[in-house]
Amino acid sequence: MQYLPNIIFIILLIVGVGFFVKNISKLRRNIFLGKEASLTDNKPQRWKNMAKIALGQSKMVVRPIAGALHIIVYIGFVIINIEVLEIILDGIFGTHRLFAVLGPVYSFLIGSFEILAFLVIVAVVIFWIRRNVIKLKRFFKPEMEGWPKKDGNLILYIELVLMLLFLTMNAADYQLQQMGADHYVAAGSFPISSFIAPIFENVSVSTLIIIERTAWWAHIAGILFFLNYLYYSKHLHILLAFPNTYYGKLTPKGQFRNLQSVTDEVRMMMDPDADPYAEPAEDVAVPDKFGASDVQDLSWVQLMNAYTCTECGRCTSECPANQTGKKLSPRKIMMDTRDRLEEVGKIIDENNGEFKDDGKQLLNDYISPEELWACTSCNACVEACPISIDPLSIIMDMRQYLVMEQSAAPTDLNNMMGNIENNGAPWPFNQMDRLNWSKES
Repeated sequence: MQYLPNIIFIILLIVGVGFFVKNISKLRRNIFLGKEASLTDNKPQRWKNMAKIALGQSKMVVRPIAGALHIIVYIGFVIINIEVLEIILDGIFGTHRLFAVLGPVYSFLIGSFEILAFLVIVAVVIFWIRRNVIKLKRFFKPEMEGWPKKDGNLILYIELVLMLLFLTMNAADYQLQQMGADHYVAAGSFPISSFIAPIFENVSVSTLIIIERTAWWAHIAGILFFLNYLYYSKHLHILLAFPNTYYGKLTPKGQFRNLQSVTDEVRMMMDPDADPYAEPAEDVAVPDKFGASDVQDLSWVQLMNAYTCTECGRCTSECPANQTGKKLSPRKIMMDTRDRLEEVGKIIDENNGEFKDDGKQLLNDYISPEELWACTSCNACVEACPISIDPLSIIMDMRQYLVMEQSAAPTDLNNMMGNIENNGAPWPFNQMDRLNWSKES
């Protein structure tokens, strides 16, 4: 019976980690439904971007208040994982404060964890006030209704509860140490929980042990729940921010990607020796669809972008089209892409790994042409994103499909392209008449 808690803990750990691994494998499969993209160039710059943007949080501090609060939560999350490692080892081996042998180093670590936990609580409360009391405009756009709004608050509640459980566990442990309880070695420094401990002064040792153990089990169970909740939450960026910034765009932001098939066609047209009537070679592959109408037409990097989106709304708040009342929201573009990708993944799961057409696609069913054509391609959304997400690339690929596959460009754009074709310029005047204005009195 003395090993029963260890067995229960190991089972809980295996189930929690196993479910997480299953979700991650599903995530990886969904991402690689996208087209291949070779992004192995300039590795030093990519590592630098990842260290600067993902690890260093360089773009978060552009907005100082939100940036500083996020850094506190981020550092707290990273550092406290050391404490989680101790809890896991204690649970497996039946020990208590296994790392106490580190002495003064351990005291420093526990003291740091407590201060960080307290700061995380403060940051979470401020985040909640900004979201629910001050009601920042970017959190109340149409795309944030329903689950996105609930998710934003739910993650704050989870973080708050986890930190409170951690401090409660330490406060009860500290009091038990003072009372000389068996198994509770005097170890650690408790700058925050020592202020909570007086609450337990008149509590019996047996009751204190129950409180400490309950908080301990709830804390680790909460962490495992949080780990598996990530897949269903916008906070998946905790894991994906690093690869997303590594594979971020390195070319100038104003540079658009050319279709190789179109480039080859233009080169052939400009080659005086080329035979336009020659039969194509038998081994020439059928050209891919021009642009994108569904998630499978996008690259795997674009799909990873969708999963990485934090739904912070910085892109939408900087978008000039959105600011002037247009329907476009870059955040919605990423959220819609993720929703459609999740739907495609569910269809594959239901059909034993095979996708069966459901009569839907990203274009029209999720994202309307009105949204796409509202974009000014100014790159403000790309510049504003704190983790190198590129909504513009998805918008341009879907525009490309509308123009080249469906000939569904807006009338003004069709007129402009017709003028370029016939007159060599976007204006409806032939070349001979362009300077007539200079002769007018």
